[in-house]
Amino acid sequence: MGQENFRQMRKAMVVSQLRTTEVSDPHLIAAMSHIPREDFVPAARRSFAYADRGVQIDEGRALNPPLTTGRLLNMARVTKTDNVLLIGAATGYTAAVLASLAGTVTAVEENAKLAAMAERNLADCANVRIETGKLTDGWSPAAPYSLIVVDGLVEQIPRNLVDQLAPDGRIVAAMLHDGVPRLALGRAASGHVGYQYFADGGGCPLPGFEIAKSFTF
Repeated sequence: MGQENFRQMRKAMVVSQLRTTEVSDPHLIAAMSHIPREDFVPAARRSFAYADRGVQIDEGRALNPPLTTGRLLNMARVTKTDNVLLIGAATGYTAAVLASLAGTVTAVEENAKLAAMAERNLADCANVRIETGKLTDGWSPAAPYSLIVVDGLVEQIPRNLVDQLAPDGRIVAAMLHDGVPRLALGRAASGHVGYQYFADGGGCPLPGFEIAKSFTF
């Protein structure tokens, strides 16, 4: 498939997915209009790069649908003053979008193969660092963060991630709420985070964020 086709698909994604769902941040729209998402997916799946669904990138991992990424980052209101922690670097697509919006981005990935791909894909992004580690641990050396972006569907946000937020920081994620996937914006206050669920729909599951199941007799 030629580059012209991908440009047309990217334009269609912006017009039909983002602009019809209240994604209005002009800087975010410009970034997602420019960054070639097809370069961040396996060659065999490039034709699905702009589909309104997740794209599998490795066993048990997939890129969030572009609509999920767009809605979360739009609600986050990212600015050049933000120090961002990205949970789930994957192949680097969301980090590339954030690089054009934020001041600094620390992207954590526990899958060594994906982390290496992200490093290659983001070689030209001077304000992004890829760190390899457990997703639920975040990356405390660069904390506090004004914004944490959890790039996948999770059941819970661990306390240690909340502790890496600045006192007035915010966090965006796709979360299971009463069993339903919903997009959420959290704001820190007095050491706690209150969540606003602003849209139904979710992303692709991230490993390690499951709530421990209790046994009943």
